[in-house]
Amino acid sequence: MDIAGWPCDPSGMVEVKICGLRSEEALDAALGAGADYVGLVFFPPSPRYVAPAAAAPLADRARGRARIVALTVDATDAEIEAIVAAVRPDVLQLHGRESAARVASLRHRAGAVWKAVPVAAAADITAGLAAYPAVDRLLLDAQPPKGATRPGGNARAFDWGVFAGLDLARPFVLSGGLDAANVAAAIQASGAAAVDVSSGVERAPGDKDPALIRAFIRAARAAAALPAET
Repeated sequence: MDIAGWPCDPSGMVEVKICGLRSEEALDAALGAGADYVGLVFFPPSPRYVAPAAAAPLADRARGRARIVALTVDATDAEIEAIVAAVRPDVLQLHGRESAARVASLRHRAGAVWKAVPVAAAADITAGLAAYPAVDRLLLDAQPPKGATRPGGNARAFDWGVFAGLDLARPFVLSGGLDAANVAAAIQASGAAAVDVSSGVERAPGDKDPALIRAFIRAARAAAALPAET
């Protein structure tokens, strides 16, 4: 099956997504360090927003070197159409309040569809598994703080202890508050085979730091060699 879906990489290597890329410099850093996925954000309130026309050359630069993820938040059909036409993503990442029916309706627009689920407790994960049977992967992110203007990218982690005793028979991507200093612990605690970072590799909101990108990918790769937590 396509790498964007299930199963995960049989080599056991942790997959890495660098999200919110807006410049060639940051994109090249992610590609050069071996990122598996590069994310483009199509949500205007985000400091990482990039318009479809501006995203097209970035997608072309990445194509064939990493999988292209288009992040949307409750986007309309017309908005999805414009994004797909401009960047031809491998994955649509739905980060809003999309229903299960909406998720299913968009599966033909890209090779895979991921659905973000805000997590504060283990029950949020089990509810997400039940709510989105058609999704290729769940992206487990921290619940946004009260008054937040965007559902993700808030440099906020959730308690990875919620994974203890949780049997996840479906693939997932771990997100929320990750950086080079904590990604190994997050992978060990959650058992994640894929991780997603945005604010944790930035100098300022929306301004990616190539050195931090490289450090994050190194740390995530190294974590795969560590023995699993008991």
